[in-house]
Amino acid sequence: MTGGPFTAVVTGGASGIGRATAEAMLARGWTVIALDRAAPADAPPGLIHAAADLLDPVATRAAAAAIAAGHAVTHLVHNAGAIRPAPVEAARPEDILGLAQLHLAAALTLAQAFLPAMKGRRFGRILFTGSRAALGVPTRTAYGATKAAMAGMARTWALELAPHGITVNVVAPGPIRTPNLWEIIPKDSAREAELAARIPVGRLGEPEDVARAMMFFADPAAGFVTGQVLYVCGGASVGAFAL
Repeated sequence: MTGGPFTAVVTGGASGIGRATAEAMLARGWTVIALDRAAPADAPPGLIHAAADLLDPVATRAAAAAIAAGHAVTHLVHNAGAIRPAPVEAARPEDILGLAQLHLAAALTLAQAFLPAMKGRRFGRILFTGSRAALGVPTRTAYGATKAAMAGMARTWALELAPHGITVNVVAPGPIRTPNLWEIIPKDSAREAELAARIPVGRLGEPEDVARAMMFFADPAAGFVTGQVLYVCGGASVGAFAL
């Protein structure tokens, strides 16, 4: 069965790309759960907040079990992320381990909780927010490594889950005007303008640019597309580029 109603879990759904994706899903009449450490400010009507720190494996398992007990989840959008930038000399092994939990292990825990309902329905959509940084950006040892690993995990899951009507894809943004970017480059600064000028399309991305790509993969009609990585980066993935 591929018709509605649908229920989506969006990690990091309180702000940025996750918030834009959640709002796009709400606009289609779906039930949407924002799994985030903090409740969203000025939450749109109907958005459900579930609190958890996905850096904590125990909290992640508890949140996954609670959501699965109350909802038959059809869509998982694993968007929550952190950057932890550092040059290679200053990069810490614990940053790799922490981001592996956040970007990879948390996704596995959530997917394992939601897959029984997806398989029972013979329909599901699993989406990752990857990153153009997986292709290489200075100071992104932990971030680039774990975002690159997302693609390998997504392709593996795509092969395993295709017989059950479940697709798995990655949307990989370039520089998007979100709090994560502004932790590195001040909002509305000269550096931000200079970065925008170096993007082939001449601007930085907005969360809605990424949400539109998410909604393509999330659509029930997109069942013949799985195991793919779509760069939403204004052309920054085509050649050499550095933040």
